[in-house]
Amino acid sequence: MKHLKKFISPIIISILVVVYFLFYGLLLYDVVPGKYKYIFLIIPAILIIWMIKICIERIKEIKGGEEDDLSQY
Repeated sequence: MKHLKKFISPIIISILVVVYFLFYGLLLYDVVPGKYKYIFLIIPAILIIWMIKICIERIKEIKGGEEDDLSQY
């Protein structure tokens, strides 16, 4: 792959954000009482899915040759 070095930063950033949301969700799950616990698991789960989707889109953009997002504007 000729774009392998360009894939590294979006993947690392995505992994860091996903780990952050996991710790955030699990920490709040232990702190928040009652039925609100599930809300604090659902919100980080949605954000994790969203971050993975964004990472996949970015990788597709890099593969397609669009390395600079600012060219869209």
